[in-house]
This record gives sequence, structure tokens and C-alpha cells, in this order.
Amino acid sequence: MEKIPELLVTPTEVANVKPLIDVGATALMIGEEKFGLRLAGEFNKEDINETVKIAHENDVKVYVAVNAIFHNDKLPLLPDYLSFLQEVGVDAAVFGDPGVLMIAKESAPNLPLFWNTETTATNWYTANYWGRKGATRAVLAKELNMDAVIEIKENAKLAIEIQVHGMSCMFQSKRTLLGNYMEFQGRDLKVEGKSKDRSLFLHDPEREAKYPIWEDKNGTHIMSPKDMCMIDELDELMDAGIDSFKIDGVLKTSEYLIEVTKLYREAIDLYLKEPDAYGDQKEDFFTRLKKVQPENRGLDTGFFFKETVY
Repeated sequence: MEKIPELLVTPTEVANVKPLIDVGATALMIGEEKFGLRLAGEFNKEDINETVKIAHENDVKVYVAVNAIFHNDKLPLLPDYLSFLQEVGVDAAVFGDPGVLMIAKESAPNLPLFWNTETTATNWYTANYWGRKGATRAVLAKELNMDAVIEIKENAKLAIEIQVHGMSCMFQSKRTLLGNYMEFQGRDLKVEGKSKDRSLFLHDPEREAKYPIWEDKNGTHIMSPKDMCMIDELDELMDAGIDSFKIDGVLKTSEYLIEVTKLYREAIDLYLKEPDAYGDQKEDFFTRLKKVQPENRGLDTGFFFKETVY
């Protein structure tokens, strides 16, 4: 095993950056709500600049999410923002809207771009199409099984990123569904201050499932009732040469992220050094991770080994 996959983590705040680097993160995904979807933390321009400085001092990369659903009124904000990202040395901007790519070519031509539409990155033809347009990485949809992920990697002409840990988005609407419902009921729920409110859930008593839900500037988000966990299934993905493994920290504490990152770093390094030893310790890695997992969040393998988890 020669290729070392990137371990990409989403910090919750600037204070979380160095501790994550210290336990083995080799790349960080950050951004601000105005431009990016479902971020673990809010990073304004000053925070982005500070994060880049800390990360680059430690040979760690920084990517910024610019993958919101943009309407006409937001487009004038993009040239200055993308220029800023290029100026401070961000290692890539993550986009889903082709408009971001077009504006970046004019305003930040030297800014690397990663393609991530959240849901439609499901085949290697489309990934390679965006590669020809200028993207250097494709972030695959979470709804793919293992065989599809490996097939895409075998045929892709650009780097491939997948999520290996954390919750998944089940549904998003640009509408403020919670606020509209509360208003209809004669109750008050202001979106401001409710972003990623940890106390809001949709409860399905029949399945005994609780779905985290929140509203922010990008609308309403409903998340999966369990967290994806692939710490004991990394071998096939590493053999396939997947370029980046992402740990998503949305709705997670800094302490949790540090412990999970530490475990994935250990698992990846062990497989690189002694594949057989990793195989022997798979169950132990999963057991150790489960100990830090919140009681209300079960673990599963997402769509990797079955067609649906919701």
C-alpha cells in the first residue's frame, strides 16, 4: 500500500483547527453559511485567513465551501469572495453551481476548484465532464454503494473524495418549512439564531428514529438518524486508491471530532503499515469509536453495503 489518503475534517471553530491537525487531520473544510451548505462551524473571512495560516504552517490544506444554492441576488457577492479565497491561499473552493466556476475563472483564475453537488455526483462520465471544465476533484454522492464508488475511481480522471464518517442530509428545501409551520400554528420560530439548533428533531416513533432538523440562510435541512461509520471498512477503499476520506463534523462537538479523527488516523496508518494487523483490529476500532458516540446517534455504513438507510 503506497497511496496515503487525505484525512479531511470539518472543524467547528478556529480554536478547533490546531487540535485536529495534532491528531492527524491532513486537510480541513470550512466556510460561512452565506456561501456554503451544512458546515460544522461558521468561519468568516478573518477566521478563514487565520485557519489558512495555522494549517499551512503545519503542511495541512484548507478548502472552503462555496456550494450553496445561489439565486440572482447572491451572484454579485461571489467575485470578491472568490478573489479573497485566492488571495489568502486557500487550497481549493468547493462548488456545485456552474455559476461559481464561471465567476472563478474571471475573478480567481488560480483558485483550484472541487466539484460537489451533494447528490448528482453518481457516475464517472459526469465527474470527468467537470474535470474537463476545470475541477480537480469530484466529491461523490453519499447514496452510492461500494462497487459504484470503486468503479468511479477506476475511471475518473480527477481526484475522488468520499465521506467516511458523520451524518448525511436526507432533505433540503430553500423554504423555511419550520418557520412557516410555526407561523401557521400561531407560534413564533425565528430562523435567526436557530441555525443548527441541537434540540430540534423530527421524531418517527414507529422506527424509533430522531432526525435532526434546522433552518438557516440556505433553508431547511433534515439529517439522517444515524451516523455513517466506515472505520472498520477502510481497506477496500484504500486499495481502490480513494484520494480523500472526509469526517463530517456537523452537529458534533470539538471534543468528539478530535477523538474520531484520532481513531481514523490510527486505523489508516495501521493499514498502510500492516494490512493484516488492521484486519485483526477492525472490531476494536469500531468498539473504541462507539464509546465516544452520542447515545442518541447510532452507527451504520450508510449506502456502502445497501441501497437505502432512511
